[in-house]
Amino acid sequence: MITDITIGQYFPGKSFVHKMDARMKIILTLLLVVSVFICRNIVSLSAVIIVAFSLVFASKIPIKTVLKSLKPLVFIIILTSVLNLFYGSGEPLVQLGRIKITANGIETALFMAIRIVSLVVVSSLLTYTTSPTALTDAIERLLKPLTYVKVDVHSIAMTMTIALRFIPTLIEEIDKIMSAQKSRGANLDSGNLIQRAKALIPVLIPLFVSSFRRAGELAYAMECRCYRGGEGRTKMKVMKLAPRDYLALAFVVIFFVCIILINHFVVIEL
Repeated sequence: MITDITIGQYFPGKSFVHKMDARMKIILTLLLVVSVFICRNIVSLSAVIIVAFSLVFASKIPIKTVLKSLKPLVFIIILTSVLNLFYGSGEPLVQLGRIKITANGIETALFMAIRIVSLVVVSSLLTYTTSPTALTDAIERLLKPLTYVKVDVHSIAMTMTIALRFIPTLIEEIDKIMSAQKSRGANLDSGNLIQRAKALIPVLIPLFVSSFRRAGELAYAMECRCYRGGEGRTKMKVMKLAPRDYLALAFVVIFFVCIILINHFVVIEL
């Protein structure tokens, strides 16, 4: 399960999505995430799902990889769906005391599950198709207006990107530590919740030690390369918006407007 987490990983490629400007990808991702949240019926949400998976195919990221990233969230998806299952309105299909399941509750549960899946797919594509360096530069450029109020934009962008970059590294480290502990006879998979929490202590302590060691090594490496922050630094690759970026922006804006119109005219509210 730990190795199924692919958040923060970058998969090099030469697809249309890979070649897009990182700044535009961040803006379009935010628009698509907002479009997921404003969906009020299954028709508009289905349109978001179709667009999300169309982008997956366009990026040439294996669909298995995207679905694999959903495995760690299965519990959250099921829990959210079950909680919404009992809060529907209308005539009950099944009723046990005060607990009732209605057709509206089933629709709401399905709606919430699809919403979470679409959010994960849309947001994952950003890191799948954008290198950490490009992501840092894009965040820095987008937050540049904050420099006028003395905000250290470069440090914020660098911190966010390093955090994303080290998620796969820490996951790999956790997997190694757990395998080592199991080979020494540690039982990490059985017992009640408290017993499992106690069994994780031999995993968490080496993980913290390893994390601080990696942070120290990274800081030392940056210092050896005379890293002094963003002031006066130049870029090896200057970001430029291409026609494909404007084309993608136009498509997403039109799609965003269509979602609003579907919500307004299609009366299938949940």
